[in-house]
This record gives sequence, C-alpha cells and structure tokens, in this order.
Amino acid sequence: MTRINIEFTLFSAFYSPLISAMSSGFLKAEGLDAEWTVSPPGVSAVKALEEGRADVIQSAPSQAFASLAKGETPTAVHFAQINEMDGFYITGRAADPDFDWKGLEGSEVILFGSGQPLAMFKYACHKAGIDFAKLKVINVGGAEDMDKAFRAGKGQYVQQQGPFPQQLEADGVGHIVAQCGPKIGPVAFSSLAAKREWLQTDMAKAFMRAYTKTRVYMLATPAIEIAKAEKSFFPSIDVDVLARCIASYQQLGCWTRHVEITPQAFEVALDVFEYFGSLKQRYAYDQACTRPPAG
Repeated sequence: MTRINIEFTLFSAFYSPLISAMSSGFLKAEGLDAEWTVSPPGVSAVKALEEGRADVIQSAPSQAFASLAKGETPTAVHFAQINEMDGFYITGRAADPDFDWKGLEGSEVILFGSGQPLAMFKYACHKAGIDFAKLKVINVGGAEDMDKAFRAGKGQYVQQQGPFPQQLEADGVGHIVAQCGPKIGPVAFSSLAAKREWLQTDMAKAFMRAYTKTRVYMLATPAIEIAKAEKSFFPSIDVDVLARCIASYQQLGCWTRHVEITPQAFEVALDVFEYFGSLKQRYAYDQACTRPPAG
C-alpha cells in the first residue's frame, strides 16, 4: 500500500464523493492507503500542500483567485470537481412548505462570515430577488459554532451544509426550508486540487481511477448504503440522518458522473465572485483549473 495524504478545507457529507473514495474501498483497491485531516477553521487546505503535508486537497476553484489577483501562480491547480452545485441549506425554526426567500429580509440569519459560503449565499439572494442588506446577519464562527448557536436559540434561520440541518430536524430544533443550489444553478463550487507536478505521478493516476469509480457509485448506490459505509466519519450523526442528507444531495444534482470541472461551471463561479465584489478581473479557465490526470 502507498500512503496518500488528503486534507479537507471543510468537512461535511457534501464532500461524500471524496469521503466515499475512502470509506467504500476504491482507493485501497488501487493500492492507496488514505490518511485524512481537516484544516483548522479559517485556514485553507492549500497550506497543507505548501508544507508538503497533503498530496490532494478538498478546495474550490475560487481559491485561486486571491493568488491570481496578486499576479502569482497558485500553488494548487483544481483538477476535478466534487460538487457542481452549492450545497448549503437554509434551516428555520418552523416548518414552512411555502417558504419565500423574501421572508429572510428583516430576519436574523446565522451565516458564514466570509469566503465562498458567503459569496454564494449573497449571489443566491440576488438570484432570488431579495436585498441581502435587509437581513440581520449573525456571525459566530465556523460550522460547529453556527450549529451550537442555532441550537442555543440564536437566529431565526441558519446557513449550513448537510448533515447539520438534517440532524437539527431529527432533534426537533429546526426545519429545512430551502436550498441555495437551485437558485444559482451549476457552478464550479468545490474541487479536488493538487500541485501540478503531483498530477504527473502514478499515485495521481491511481487516485483518479478510484475517484472516477466513486462518482459512478455515488449515483448508483442507495443513500442508506453510502451512509452506513461513511458512518465512522460522522460519529455524532445518526445513520438515518446521514442517509437523508446523502439522498438530498443525490437529488440536487451536485454529484454528476463527469469528473472534470467544466469551463461553463467555472464561468458561473466568476459571475458569483464578480457580483460579490472580490473579483476585479475575470480569469481564464486554465489559470485555475486543468483536466484530470489520465488513468
């Protein structure tokens, strides 16, 4: 077995295609023994690449924009997609089958304070036709802090990735009222990234063979089976809750069969950050992304 080091910038069931590559044995079948870590809150997994602690990371093509804005070549190149849709849910205090985004105006909403989660949320509000400035935004920290705050009674709504909102429902604390993904549509949301030289290695080719098989598995396998295989990665989440979350993502369409980051999805990511105000110029696809290594 060859050891492969993987680091997540954020860790949730949204990134199940990468988690399942480990949990369902696809990496081991290619002779790769995975060690995985999660970056500290507010720290990009790119740091692990820079320090030689990771071979491949969970990231986002938008991560490259800061380096490109400085005229630098990014350390990481984004070579395959994990999700082609925003995977955040909006959870409210009460069930609301007729939820209208307009209801967020004037409401207290616990949100991520920066980065892609905030940029995408603002863009979703824009697409929904509401004024983000009218939201009463609450920032409390990272994903776990946001969950704790909502459970403690703060906010009328909270922005979360699964399986946090599904567990809130199971615990009777909140109710999912909307998803951000359908408002934005297909977008280069989250990705696999590595150093360019690593993509030329046999390890990269073996990883890509395993990951390609995982993508097929994610759509062809009942959510409960995927959840049971992944359960050890989510010790505090009920397996039925995890299965509901995975089924929701299967239905959302974020885990397409194709593994490449498409130029069309990348252009939407540029649209998002241009609207957000952090993108001063539009970059070419190959400045941030590349095709997956051939197996």
